[in-house]
Amino acid sequence: MSVIDTGAALHEAHRDNHTHRDVSGGWLRPAVFGAMDGLVSNLALITGVAGGAVSPQTIVITGLAGLAAGAFSMAAGEYTSVASQRELVLAELEVERRELRRHPKDEQRELAALYESRGVEPSLARQVAEQLSRDPEQALEIHAREELGIDPSDLPSPAVAAVSSFGSFALGALLPVLPYLLGATALWPAVLLALLGLFSCGAAVASVTARTWWYSGLRQLILGGAAAAVTFGLGALFGTAVG
Repeated sequence: MSVIDTGAALHEAHRDNHTHRDVSGGWLRPAVFGAMDGLVSNLALITGVAGGAVSPQTIVITGLAGLAAGAFSMAAGEYTSVASQRELVLAELEVERRELRRHPKDEQRELAALYESRGVEPSLARQVAEQLSRDPEQALEIHAREELGIDPSDLPSPAVAAVSSFGSFALGALLPVLPYLLGATALWPAVLLALLGLFSCGAAVASVTARTWWYSGLRQLILGGAAAAVTFGLGALFGTAVG
């Protein structure tokens, strides 16, 4: 194999082994947060009501109401939050676009100074800044990356965040209610299924993080189980007091 072929093979191997996952998209955080929140909040709600010794029908109604209210609340909150963040970014981009149009030389010198501060030779930094500033949209993207730390072409979508949050919360909140919908009359199947869901969800999250699957799973299981135990105790306490 020639040197050129070897270099090409190494380049291909490096490219295949050096791809990165999307860490800035608008779906992962609301999806994970929604699923965890749905599981924990509805499990805690159901165990709290069950601690008051109410009927299974009351638990089902409470669980479904918690699912609907939580899912719509999460979706609305995520949409508003991401939309507000996006609007702020767009406003800052417009400020930068205006500065590039009014003071192109000053912005070019600013970019050159930034590269110099990172170790690029002054003459080379000026050349790079000059070349990159020839295209206004490219200049805007570079200034946005360097000064604001954002990518104008990869802004999070409010709709994606809202849908991800709504669906994941509803799915997570459904698990504690599901055994009752299938005819269960005791609390333990709902708790068992919810805790299994918490562990599975935590373990799945570990596939896109640096944590081990068992650590992430146990962390979610312990946190959710603690919340359920506390609310069950409160439900039993207040149920007895009211009764």
